[in-house]
Amino acid sequence: MSENISNNALILALLSLNGEIAIQKDYLESEEIPADDVSDEEEVLEDLEQAFMEFVDVYKARAKSDNSLPDLDDLLAGDA
Repeated sequence: MSENISNNALILALLSLNGEIAIQKDYLESEEIPADDVSDEEEVLEDLEQAFMEFVDVYKARAKSDNSLPDLDDLLAGDA
């Protein structure tokens, strides 16, 4: 996958997944979620976190060979 995805697409995927994880965590902590749905929503969060970590691995590998990419921590903190 890392050979077929552009740097911009990789950055957008990371930022999008990071945002979706935050939204899902907020939803799980809210009073809005029906008790019957908690387990399903926790699985969604796990899937989002797994996808995020896979993109992080690709990003780290790409960043080793491409110095134009911002540091991952700076990117996720919004400093990039």
